[in-house]
Amino acid sequence: MKPWLRNSLLVAAGVVLVGVLSSRCTPAPPPENDAPSETVSSLSVEVVKPQRQQWPGVLQASGALAAWQEAVINAETSGLRIASLNADVGSQVKKGQVLATLAPETVQAQEQKQLAAVAQARANLEEARSNDRRANVVGQGGSLSDQQREQYRIQVAVAKAALASAEADLRATRINLGQTRILAVDDGVISSRTALLGKVLAAGDELFRLIRGNRIEWQAELDARQLSQVRIGQVARVQLPDGQQVTGQVRLVSPVLDAKTSRALVYVALPVGSPAQAGMYASGRIDLPTRDALTLPDSAVVLRDGRSYVFSVGADQHVKQQLVTLGRRQQQAVEVLSGLDADTPVVRSGGAFLADGAKVTVVPAEGATL
Repeated sequence: MKPWLRNSLLVAAGVVLVGVLSSRCTPAPPPENDAPSETVSSLSVEVVKPQRQQWPGVLQASGALAAWQEAVINAETSGLRIASLNADVGSQVKKGQVLATLAPETVQAQEQKQLAAVAQARANLEEARSNDRRANVVGQGGSLSDQQREQYRIQVAVAKAALASAEADLRATRINLGQTRILAVDDGVISSRTALLGKVLAAGDELFRLIRGNRIEWQAELDARQLSQVRIGQVARVQLPDGQQVTGQVRLVSPVLDAKTSRALVYVALPVGSPAQAGMYASGRIDLPTRDALTLPDSAVVLRDGRSYVFSVGADQHVKQQLVTLGRRQQQAVEVLSGLDADTPVVRSGGAFLADGAKVTVVPAEGATL
């Protein structure tokens, strides 16, 4: 190879090598359309501000459901057998309705005997009166002494007393005869039956129990602080075990507290015919007079670790988790007692998907109201 050609090739190779090294050592210029990085929004949310509303105060309580009053129907006579039963547990009865009958034969025989005794006493009285009249006539002629005439008058008085006694015995026997028909003492429903067909009764044996008027009441248990806020006539709403709600009215507030539990009973009368039944245990609330409340939709509240939080939205559209204290609830709203200002916007729903400090996109609410 000629010397001049070899030199030319060496120079060309050196230029290429320098170009490659320069491309590896020189940083590439930044793209012209790159912009500074920004925090990406995690969620689109609607916001709502707390509202001031007038809400009734509420006392939460629980207690048993029991009969307003129970009537005990007993046997009033003894030695008689139950001949028939005309009512059972759950029977709706009217006052004076026959619930059972006792075998009346023994009492009927006693009645016949007393009728005969009355007839005999009446005849003895007539005889004594007749003797007294004759003694008065004879005595006017001086044939009888005053003592003898007095004896005839005493016999009349004794005969009157004997007749009165016989008539009283007859009335007692007829009362016993009436007691062979066991009657309902009031309108209501039979809650218990211990009467058995054919059983021979003793006086005072319990036969039936009756819920008077079929009236059931809620016996709410309250402490001393709550008790001072309750008044007769206030409305109470009872939640039954099956989920049904019954509205009643405070009938009576106990004047004393139980020494062991430091709690007292408030008696709430429930409507006749409601699904409430004696023996149930129910929770409920008693409505107190209305007062001002700062309220939010219950969907704005997030429960975490047993505490209640809301997410407030700042001007920079970042959220802040705030601990709040809740109070009353009504329909789909909840009262905020502390932890939130009245003019602070909060996330209406979806807070469970947010973290403290997250960026959100606020979208307008579509006709949403509290």
